[in-house]
Amino acid sequence: MALVDLDIFSLTDEEKAIQSTARKFSAEVLRPASIELDKLPSAEDVIADGSVLWDVFRKYRKLGFHKMMYPEEFGGLGLSGLANALVGEQLGWGASDLAVSLGASAIPFFLAMLAPDPELQKLAIQYTEDDDSELIGCWAITEPDHGSDWILSGSKEGRDPAVAPSVRAVLDGDEYVINGQKSAWVSNATIATHAALFIGLDPSLGMHGTAVALMPLDMPGITRGKPLEKMAKRALNQGEIFFDDLRIPAGYMVTTDPDVNAMVGERILAAANAGMGSLYTGVAQAAFDEAFAYAKERVQGGKPIIEHQNIKLKLFDMFRQVEAARSLSRRTVVYNSLADMPAPQYSIAAKTFCTETAFKVASEAIQILGGVGLTREYHVEKLFRDARAGMIEDGVNETLALGGMDRLCE
Repeated sequence: MALVDLDIFSLTDEEKAIQSTARKFSAEVLRPASIELDKLPSAEDVIADGSVLWDVFRKYRKLGFHKMMYPEEFGGLGLSGLANALVGEQLGWGASDLAVSLGASAIPFFLAMLAPDPELQKLAIQYTEDDDSELIGCWAITEPDHGSDWILSGSKEGRDPAVAPSVRAVLDGDEYVINGQKSAWVSNATIATHAALFIGLDPSLGMHGTAVALMPLDMPGITRGKPLEKMAKRALNQGEIFFDDLRIPAGYMVTTDPDVNAMVGERILAAANAGMGSLYTGVAQAAFDEAFAYAKERVQGGKPIIEHQNIKLKLFDMFRQVEAARSLSRRTVVYNSLADMPAPQYSIAAKTFCTETAFKVASEAIQILGGVGLTREYHVEKLFRDARAGMIEDGVNETLALGGMDRLCE
């Protein structure tokens, strides 16, 4: 197949090497494990002792991929933004569900680098040194009545007290007391050892009056629900977390200043959405690959269907869409890695465009495969389900687009 990487002449040897390693890991470990986990009877089975899920975590850590986004002073690899995008594409190509789980695992420990408390900062180094996946993080932000609207925290609507977060913290001496519930969509919720918890601190400021706390999840006052059962992303563990008079030291707070927290939120939004762009570019590529390979093998009308003009037109349109997604997502990740302040409007554009591209390409792939594309025998059926989830997770695309437009108008 005459596919080339248009960045090939600008890639360093290090970037080429890590891209190749990520591709091998995704093909040999990530995708087979995801397919196996997808077919298990329940979400409980996915996280059970002896599940292949734990092999994936350990092998990912042994290769050092969990250190990619960390600076060298915190034990990271100090890789370029482009290298991170290249790996994201390959992980998405392999299995977007497991890729999200592996990525979400790093969030609390990455935020630990920003904490004013030196003891909390040590968590970042402990994470980069953890090759056995003893430390697993989750991003506890979504609530039963708050999801994508978290990105509205800086807007006029977001400052309405009526939309304040339901999980709230109250200062009591040198501790904060936390009550409330995070919803069943928290990735890694039932397997995580630590959480990056987004909480309401000043309800009078609505979504703007929030704070971020980092905490272990084995403290009194924390309980968790069962793993969520869902049609897509079945290998991605998700579930509820409940807080009942949980007391945490004040030092667990990364920031309690709403304005500072808003800036932290912008950086997280930019990084997460750009990363989703890379990941779903990989999903789109995987769907294209499946359709292309099938079209060369499937014979109809006395010749492979790839020789039919209708199929040629479909495949070339899919190819164009994948390459457009790749260009936008890579440029966004690279810019955010080099700029003093990231560009969340471009990250949002990358996330929404790439997830929608992945869904469109996966849908066309099923059309090319015909009836067999609807069967679990062919991988494109899983790609289609997982691609559909991408337009909802990490922010519903419509709400993200509104937030992106608000930032364009600033």
